[in-house]
Amino acid sequence: MASWQMNVVAAFTRLAYQRGFATEQAGRRILARPKRPSAPPKSITRRYDVSTTHDHGFDLHRVRTGPSGTGVTVVYLHGGAYTNEIVGPHWSLIAHLADRTGHEVAVPIYGLAPAHHALQALEFVTAVITAEVARGRRVYLAGDSAGGGLALLAAQAAGGPAGGVAGLTAIAPWLDLSMANPEVDALEPSDPWLRRAGLRPLAAAWAGDVALTDPRVSPLYGDLAILPPTQILVGTRDITMPDCRVLRDRIPQSVPLTYHEQEGAVHVYPLLPVPEARQGRLAVTDHIRQATR
Repeated sequence: MASWQMNVVAAFTRLAYQRGFATEQAGRRILARPKRPSAPPKSITRRYDVSTTHDHGFDLHRVRTGPSGTGVTVVYLHGGAYTNEIVGPHWSLIAHLADRTGHEVAVPIYGLAPAHHALQALEFVTAVITAEVARGRRVYLAGDSAGGGLALLAAQAAGGPAGGVAGLTAIAPWLDLSMANPEVDALEPSDPWLRRAGLRPLAAAWAGDVALTDPRVSPLYGDLAILPPTQILVGTRDITMPDCRVLRDRIPQSVPLTYHEQEGAVHVYPLLPVPEARQGRLAVTDHIRQATR
């Protein structure tokens, strides 16, 4: 059963966010909103060694606990339905990963819809991976929601372990922009946050001229056999869960897979102020350590 804290968070997200995804018109309003700055907040810059470069037309932030390095770069890709900026809970998780693993965490600020589109983001993130590997570093990919989907796409585009990607964590990833899985029908009423109606115009703007089921925008249709050791975390009150189960069942046995469903949890629960987040974050850091030993 979900904790009372999870129920409080579910109620808050229903009030604060679900209205934004309730209809296609609401989704179009989200697309039209001005973008806010995406620089690391003072809570990060005061405590960590932070640097920023402008690579391939976009900002790339790096967060380190100190000058010494481990030879591993965790590339973290934030969620936000491909149209919302990186926010505080993302930075909190990024700081946690830097603290608990000792690795540098690189944060590519990919362009957002409607001004930017999926293939631009994939090109940017793949270029970041290539550059890290070229300077002798191992790469671990992680992301939440839309960023989790982009992390899977980048792992596929880079060639998985052969391309220098040591591992992957996807938290409630957006796996299929078409959102055609019929299992979502029964689950959608229990998700306090997301609705397909509001997500559809966001998906269309992000894909642009590319079909929603093209493997360059929806990793569920891509090559799953080349994935590195992969970790998936998702809550049972999250409309991304049905596609996460499809991914779980399609990934071949040759790919090490760690799959976890958190009972009663809402979308991207490891980023939220709930007790379940602690175990989720512990699982993520454990997977990163194991994959990068």
